[in-house]
Amino acid sequence: MSIAMREAWGTALVELGRDVPELVVLDGDLGTSTKADKFAAAYPDRFLQMGIAEQNLVGAAAGLATTGMIAWLSSFGVFFSHRALDPIRMLVAQTNANVKIAAGYTGICFGMAGKSHHDHADLAIMRAMPGMVVLAPGDAAECAAMTRWATAYEGPVYLRVARDPGPDLPPAGFELGAVRELRSGTTAVLVSTGSQTARTLQAAELAAADGLDLRVLHLPTIKPLDEQSLIEAIGDAPYVVTVEDHSTFGGLGGLVAEIVSGGPRPVPVRRIGLADTWVESGSNDYLLDRYGLSAEAVAAQVTAIAEELS
Repeated sequence: MSIAMREAWGTALVELGRDVPELVVLDGDLGTSTKADKFAAAYPDRFLQMGIAEQNLVGAAAGLATTGMIAWLSSFGVFFSHRALDPIRMLVAQTNANVKIAAGYTGICFGMAGKSHHDHADLAIMRAMPGMVVLAPGDAAECAAMTRWATAYEGPVYLRVARDPGPDLPPAGFELGAVRELRSGTTAVLVSTGSQTARTLQAAELAAADGLDLRVLHLPTIKPLDEQSLIEAIGDAPYVVTVEDHSTFGGLGGLVAEIVSGGPRPVPVRRIGLADTWVESGSNDYLLDRYGLSAEAVAAQVTAIAEELS
């Protein structure tokens, strides 16, 4: 079991702070939750507590970027993708500002927060924004690697950070746009991203009991994605199933469907995710079962899809 992504992000920033003196962190009064407090303790002169004012936080970061600073932003994802969306669009993306957005508490697994704090449209929103790099790590190690990559990259980055620990994926470094094959198989291809990938990999193992030999692909980069690599990884599979803890509108499923439908061999794409719904409060296990994203629920849906398309 991995440490939490937020812990890995905070630790990586502290390590980077030693060698990158222009690195600053701006927090929206959530540092103890996002783990930006690690950086605050290590480098108090480079930590700015902006309070519950996300629009101003983004504006200040864009201003700091014009002076040569590398600004990391810390808050919950929903406050960036909705409350601060206009400043992100106008001040960061349109100017190509060197601002990095650590969107904490994303995905479905921080259940008790309820519908006010859950956002399942962030990938769709951010990947539609010109100039924005969109990353969704599968575990803590990948999150740390992405944090290091994003700090060195010149331009805006949106990093989706899950709250709670989850299973580790097979170890690998991070390469922008790369497609990672985590399991070989011939029956069909499952494509997942973020912390959902570990549950999707478990689902493939469970579905093997039903005679399904499923290939599993992990897409840590939502944008820009190496489209040709995805087409090659899908190969001659008869169909593709995407699995994401995000709306089925405009997220990973939409991305994969766009690429496959425009490729040399279009095949059916079925999407598993949150189907036009608000997420209620509850434990992580309850919510994963309730919305069909636990390993068992995904395996059952994939088995039904296999029967439909056989």
